[in-house]
Amino acid sequence: MTVVLTNAAKKNLKALDKTAAKEIIKYLREIERLENPKIKGKSLKGNLSGLWRYRVMNYRILCRILEDKMIIYVIKIGHRKDVYSRIPVQV
Repeated sequence: MTVVLTNAAKKNLKALDKTAAKEIIKYLREIERLENPKIKGKSLKGNLSGLWRYRVMNYRILCRILEDKMIIYVIKIGHRKDVYSRIPVQV
């Protein structure tokens, strides 16, 4: 799989403290190497169905997984208390 960060996700990542950003990047590299990245994540429900989330410390990574193209689109990265509000237009 290939991990692709949207512009919004890149902006979210830059806004985090360096320790959290490094942990998230490390985690994304781990996911990229997995044959099935869904085993580490959780599918979201309701109006966020079709998205997957990964937990890193107190942060969440929201993604859309395109299995046919072998791509993981990272849509948003943020603190668990507010990451689910204002989701950008989905890929």
